[in-house]
Amino acid sequence: MGKVLETHEESITVCDSSLEYESSKNDGSVASDGSQLINDDCKELTTEEERDKVLLERRVERAFYEAGKALKELRDRRLYRASYKTFEEYCATRFGYNRRQPYLLIEASSIVDNLKSECDPMDHILPTNERQVRALSRLEPNSQRACWEEAVKANGGKVPPGRLVKDIVEKIMEKARVPNPYSKGEVCQIIPKDNPDLKGKAGCWCLVKEVHEFSCTVIAWDGEYTLRVDHLKSLNYLDTECNSMQLLQNRIASIRSYGDLEQTAIVLLKQLGQIGRHYLTELEEIFLSAMERKYNSPTVYNPEELRSYQDYVNSSTGEM
Repeated sequence: MGKVLETHEESITVCDSSLEYESSKNDGSVASDGSQLINDDCKELTTEEERDKVLLERRVERAFYEAGKALKELRDRRLYRASYKTFEEYCATRFGYNRRQPYLLIEASSIVDNLKSECDPMDHILPTNERQVRALSRLEPNSQRACWEEAVKANGGKVPPGRLVKDIVEKIMEKARVPNPYSKGEVCQIIPKDNPDLKGKAGCWCLVKEVHEFSCTVIAWDGEYTLRVDHLKSLNYLDTECNSMQLLQNRIASIRSYGDLEQTAIVLLKQLGQIGRHYLTELEEIFLSAMERKYNSPTVYNPEELRSYQDYVNSSTGEM
């Protein structure tokens, strides 16, 4: 008898569970797998819930912005220094970023700050990912805001895709562009600005190899680069001074063509690639000549040319 009662109680429990499950399907409660069961007559969100929904959605949309702000502080305060030598190494190891990604996010957060500076973030359309504002980095702050507003309007009042923003940026820049002011053979200084590809090039001089409509292909101490004109600044050297720098560049390139250089040689060549004058000091000439002998650098100048160059240096520095 006891066994029968126990079985009867179990059957009642099973029936009750089945009834609870059937009831849950009708009242929109959570199913056994954790998913939300939806019914056709679900209640509308309250005012408070609607507000929370909007705030949470914006937190998701602005994730890239918060990441950029945090990365900027990590970089500026060097909070990575206890375990990593460089910010790039830290970001690659900790977050899996490539070399450009953290800088793109930092720049994007600054652009969003600019866009927010003249609007109420609660009723204004703001970017939701980094790619939407990447092209805006090429514009001045005032132009960034105007461009973004135009892109939003062109997209029917919704967040515009990065492609549309880029197209409008190109149109704005096309109107503001001026002819390329540089000429072949001119000596310029590299201005990295916000270009991560030019990291470590601040103060480097270069020779203009090719002049394009809005950019130049230049030769620096470590190779060729194609740069926009706003990444260059003319050093206003005379023709004879430009010729001297061309000779120096040829000698540096000849040594680099050896291939397997010692670290000391690379450091010395980089130093020569950053000199802020059109001639070498006596000690610099000694070091450069020693490297040429070390790496059997082929002669890229004739003795008469070098003597003329040295006479010119002596006259420029007042040495005899």
